[in-house]
Formats: sequence, structure tokens, C-alpha cells
Amino acid sequence: MKEYSIFSIKEEFARRYFYKSDLLFRFIKTYYSEMDRKDLSLQFKYITNHFQSTSMITHIKKQLMKQNSAHIQQIDTNLYQINQGHDYITLHVSEKQIKFRCESIQNAEKLLFPSLRLYYPYLFVVDHNYQNYGWVSPVSSKITYTREQVLYSQH
Repeated sequence: MKEYSIFSIKEEFARRYFYKSDLLFRFIKTYYSEMDRKDLSLQFKYITNHFQSTSMITHIKKQLMKQNSAHIQQIDTNLYQINQGHDYITLHVSEKQIKFRCESIQNAEKLLFPSLRLYYPYLFVVDHNYQNYGWVSPVSSKITYTREQVLYSQH
């Protein structure tokens, strides 16, 4: 099983860092390795949105009903499983991230990402085992580039 995390990035920062996903990845990686740093914690909270788990799960259920053979069930508090035949994904939804496990990212593309794309427009996914990361959904309108802010500093 592979493990991934999804973060909902605020539009302003998604547009600013869409073509600089390596910076966003390094920031998230640094934040999780140094969570006691107040500056990183404040920046992480500032650039990410909250996941509204109840309404998001309801949305996913409605979208999966359209695919007759797929469904979602709650296993525990904030823990869900999406099934379709032999494919499944386990989701753990927290305030600032969705951790999920699946056999391959193709399962997530088939069972999870289509619903999430309709609900959250700027999602960034990170593979926990490798340096794989990227946007779940593309930013559809023109990307603006500014040099006004730095995401984080290693100082």
C-alpha cells in the first residue's frame, strides 16, 4: 500500500506556486519534519484551507452513486473506505489534510480525485515514500507570477 497526503491550498498560493510545486513540496516536507517551528506552523495554516469532512464525504457519496459500482463507508471517526470491485482507498480526513492509502495512484485517480476536483479546486498531493508530488487538479485560469512573497526560509 502506498500512502499519500492531499492538501487544499488557498487560491492565491495555488496560483503563485502552481509552476513552483517543488517549493511547495519542500515547504510541506520541512513543516512536517519541524512542526515545533512556529513560523512554519503559521505559514502552513495561512496557505492551506480546512477540509469540511462531513460535507466533503456527502459530496463524494453523491458522486460515487453516479458510478453504480462504487461506494464509500465510514470505518471509524474520520476514517473512510472507498470501494469499487477489487479497488479500494482508505481515507483519513483531518482538518488540514487527507491521508489516503491505495495500491496505486491510478486507484485514487479513478475513485477519489474526480469527486475532489469538483469540491476543492486547488489540491496538492504528496507521496509519503518518494519525492512524488503535484497538483491533483490544474489551475484553469491564467497563472500570475509575483516575487512579493517567499513561502518559507531555511534560516
